[in-house]
Order: sequence, then structure tokens, then C-alpha cells
Amino acid sequence: MPRTQIRERPYNVLFLCTGNSARSIFGEAILNKIGAGKFIAYSAGSHPRGEINRYALNLLQRLDFPVSGLRSKSWDEFAQPGAPTMDFVLTVCDDAANEVCPAWPGQPITAHWGISDPAAVQGSAAEITAAFRAAFRSLQRRIDIFVNLPVAKLDRLVLQKRTQEIGRIADEKVP
Repeated sequence: MPRTQIRERPYNVLFLCTGNSARSIFGEAILNKIGAGKFIAYSAGSHPRGEINRYALNLLQRLDFPVSGLRSKSWDEFAQPGAPTMDFVLTVCDDAANEVCPAWPGQPITAHWGISDPAAVQGSAAEITAAFRAAFRSLQRRIDIFVNLPVAKLDRLVLQKRTQEIGRIADEKVP
């Protein structure tokens, strides 16, 4: 009878975006909350803004997500010696998906989960807040599916395919 391997550590997941101020921060916060014990999430940007967008921060706080460890940082931090080895690297904005990424140690599974940039929305505070809520819901939906994948039971090619498919899930209009 074949033995199943027992994983000694959670899976490390890096969410990438250009500014690392909203979407990738959402990914980190959501996965660390709903994937606790199975996943450890991080976020970074190719050109980090250096601060979290206030609408993103306000939304996370209103939804009772821990925000104390969140910060806008460069993806270079995760390509340095001693950085956590990533099992998954997920881009959440089109700009980061098209940039040349650092070479990630360990050859992580990569996928693009493009989410519209709520920080680019112009209009009233209510319209901007609605855009941030939509981006959050879209990421939360994808992460809900991701955390329920039987990661340890899937071979690498199937896991790569399923992770990429999650990024192609169409956002549903939520009333």
C-alpha cells in the first residue's frame, strides 16, 4: 500500500502586483486568515508604493482581518538568500504578470489571477470603496477555491493547471 507523504511545513504563497498596496495585500491577508495552518501568504510588488492603500486597509479592518504585519515591499526581498522558498507565486495584476520576475528558488507553481485595479478607479468615495470591495470579493472567491484544492494529492502538472484555471474564473456580479 503506498504511503502518503506528510508535509512538514505549510505551503508558501507569494501574491505579486506592481504597487503592492491593495490587490496583493488582499491576497496575503485573505489567504493567511482562511488558509491558516495549510498556507503562509506573502505579498510584494515590482515597484512597491511603500504604503498600503487607505481604502484597502480600511476594508480589511472593517472585515476583521489582521493588518499589523502587512506592508508594501519589493519582490526582491523574496529572491534573496534566506527568504522563504515559495511553493506558489500568483500575479494579481496584468502589469506584474507581464514583467520579468526574479528567479524564484525552488521552481514554484505560477499563475496569473488578474484582478481589476481598484486604486485606478476615480469617482466618489462610495464608488472607490465599491471597487475595492469587488476586488476583495474576487480574490476571496478564488482563494476559497484554492485552499480547498487537495494540494498534497495532486501531481505538479495537475496542480499547475488547476491553479491557472482559478485565475480564469469569471467574476460574478454580486448584488
